[in-house]
Amino acid sequence: MKFGQLLSVVIIAGLVGVGSNIGYTYLTTERPNADQVKFKEFLDSNWEDGLEKSPVFATLLGDNRYDDKVSSNSKEDYESGKEYDEYVLDTLNDIDINNLSADDQLNYRLMKLDYEVSLEGREFPDYYMSLNQRGGVQDYYDLGNRLNFSTSDDYRNWFKRIQGYTQNVRNSLKNNKEGLELGYTQPKLVTRGVSAQIEAMLSRDLDDHPYLSIFKNASEVMSEEEANDLINEVKAYIESDLNPAYQELHDFLVNEYLPRSRDSVGISDVPNGKAWYEYLARYHTTTELTPDEIHEIGLQEVARIRAEMEEVIESVGWEGDFRSFLEHLRTDPKFYYETGEELLQAYRAMSKEIDAYMPTLFNKMPRAPYGVIPIPMESAPYTTTAYYNSPSKGRPGYYYANLYKPETRPKYEIPVLSVHEAVPGHHHQISLAQEMENVPEFRKYLSFTAFVEGWGLYSEQLGESMGIYDDPYDKFGQLTYDMWRAIRLVVDTGMHYKGWTRQEGVNLFLENTAKTPLDISNEIDRYIAWPGQALAYKIGQLKIMELRDKSKEALGDKFDIKDYHDHILSFGSIPLNILEEKVDEFIETNK
Repeated sequence: MKFGQLLSVVIIAGLVGVGSNIGYTYLTTERPNADQVKFKEFLDSNWEDGLEKSPVFATLLGDNRYDDKVSSNSKEDYESGKEYDEYVLDTLNDIDINNLSADDQLNYRLMKLDYEVSLEGREFPDYYMSLNQRGGVQDYYDLGNRLNFSTSDDYRNWFKRIQGYTQNVRNSLKNNKEGLELGYTQPKLVTRGVSAQIEAMLSRDLDDHPYLSIFKNASEVMSEEEANDLINEVKAYIESDLNPAYQELHDFLVNEYLPRSRDSVGISDVPNGKAWYEYLARYHTTTELTPDEIHEIGLQEVARIRAEMEEVIESVGWEGDFRSFLEHLRTDPKFYYETGEELLQAYRAMSKEIDAYMPTLFNKMPRAPYGVIPIPMESAPYTTTAYYNSPSKGRPGYYYANLYKPETRPKYEIPVLSVHEAVPGHHHQISLAQEMENVPEFRKYLSFTAFVEGWGLYSEQLGESMGIYDDPYDKFGQLTYDMWRAIRLVVDTGMHYKGWTRQEGVNLFLENTAKTPLDISNEIDRYIAWPGQALAYKIGQLKIMELRDKSKEALGDKFDIKDYHDHILSFGSIPLNILEEKVDEFIETNK
């Protein structure tokens, strides 16, 4: 949630451009008291500290002061982060929240919670568990696709970043060596995925190296001679420094780490792993729910959604059983496009259709546009069906669609995916947050997973009122996605807390969803590498639905769905308990 965590969240890894030196101003004509002055000064200094500590974040905001810097993944920097968390909390504790305005009391609570959660998490050595086949030390080059390159300095600064990042590759080797000796390892399947991706990169011809690709357009902003000189310099560096660092990491992973990696998949099997997972459950859901309680909620949701799915099957006159219907959906060619281009055009057409319905659900729309583009083919085989990156300086938000093996990407998933990833889901919510006015800068980029992903899943249900699920197969697709998130509660807690095997998780998916085996495998492996994150979606959705129903019941004819949506999105990303407070205020105001 803080600067160091923002860029790790796949769906919101990009950030809208604003000036980094904008101070927070008071919204009152009264003379500020000492605590108000101290809090304002601290907000400004904390923001500046964060930009310096997270230089890529600064660049994405349009602040160019740190364009040639990278943040470190070393154990030492992680430990210094703990000291900073303690400093922030000490500073906040010296400020009397009762002396702040109502708006600043919310700012204070959110900042304090953010750092309290971060400090608690530092009890667990995350740096030993950073290998991830869905994004990690092996694919830093992909960040270049999200930056602007409009001057020669942009290219030279990116080269300096690559040079600086080489140390992070070496740090990864050091961290994983130390973690291995202490019993902190990722499961074998994660290790295999990361080492395979590094091997694929190292085996490419130098001219086709992913770290070189950005520089091939350098001649657009500099002379041909300068561009060629820079490209040759980058090539020489890749051969002399970057590739050898990756090769050393790869050899260690294959020869030493993999044989001693865990055969099990749950984080409970590393030292203090059960406590670690309990923390992750609280962190990602912003609740005090235990893994056992979340597991039970998941089972209840699976049963509820399964009953709805059975009703759809009956409505289409299917004469076989549930399993045979799922097999029909997975294998009948009529549910699939033959080419990736056809699939991409279908995603784009659906997004335009949804855009037209937005005024029926919202009064306020974000200024930032979005586009629909393919997931890069080098990472498509290893990642999920779609994801979203929010706007950054000079770039729109992007809804990324996976076009790898279109014969495994069913048409009935297109509507539900689009409302989740673009509008009214992630693009709408995150862009509005980044465009908030009269709030401290940190508020625009907070990311409480339960709110962000809970809203994305809630948005899938809004497709019902838009009429995009009128076809029963599209409706079944929506239920499949709802079931997918319910199963996540069961599978994630099962694997990481209850000793489930990977295959048990796969089986639950196969028995209850129409998702294809490739999608299921990628999903399960994602939960294994990223414990706890998958819990946020369904827990957040259920709370947003509960509060909507509470508002409807309390307000009766005075309830307006557009006002409700605008209200809960007007605070940016907030934890679920504070969301409930804000909905109670909404009810009182509208009574």
